[in-house]
Amino acid sequence: MLLAVDVGNTQTHLGMFRDEKLVVHWRYATVRDATADELATVLVGLLGLRGLSLDDVSGAVVSSVVPQLSHEWAETGSRYLGGTLQVIGPGVKTGIPIRTENPHETGPDRLVNAVAAYDRVGGACVVVDFGTTINYDIVSADGELLGAIFTPGVEISIQALAQRTARLPPIEIEAPSELIGRTTVAAIRSGIVYGFAGQVDAIVGRLREEMGDEITAIATGGLAHTIVPFCDQIDETDDLLTLTGLRLIWERNRG
Repeated sequence: MLLAVDVGNTQTHLGMFRDEKLVVHWRYATVRDATADELATVLVGLLGLRGLSLDDVSGAVVSSVVPQLSHEWAETGSRYLGGTLQVIGPGVKTGIPIRTENPHETGPDRLVNAVAAYDRVGGACVVVDFGTTINYDIVSADGELLGAIFTPGVEISIQALAQRTARLPPIEIEAPSELIGRTTVAAIRSGIVYGFAGQVDAIVGRLREEMGDEITAIATGGLAHTIVPFCDQIDETDDLLTLTGLRLIWERNRG
């Protein structure tokens, strides 16, 4: 089975594939100073929950936006996975040309998402990834990663609001019950959800004006399901998009 690992700044998402089928997946909080041994311990524990073990891992692929964890996952692969682990980086075949001024700036998660999105729709698309930041990655009709748009993410915006104001509390992120908040928490929740939904619609709408209405908008990331129901410009939501992209890249580099 293939182990796919997406290491984000806030969460790490792991999945186990049998051929093209995702059998099981987990999310846990990213610990930036975790060692290879600690990562292996977490992996063993999660696999054990489903009656699996490290022996069931025949291959592994990792995308990490945390540089120190890229190294530690490589060490985990070397020590515990028989050297089968591949870290997404320079020299890895993706099938997606990068048309930015400095391709080396492109985060591996963004590249993986672009691979999965283009494979899914076979045409122009934008991936809206709701993570620590909200990343809008734009892929041309010819399958080229043209560039991106970045904005602060939902959670860090809420944290900044609570930290920089004396009377506004941090809140749980969930759908508002009505537009006009009748408590402080409800008012913040309404502003966050409708505000970010409006941002998404405005940016994707402008992209469609520039690139044509045929561009497909795909949302992913942990908070997509909270914001997307209030958006008009998102066509599809796929929480597993990054794991799928990792599987595709693994397959393109075999042999």
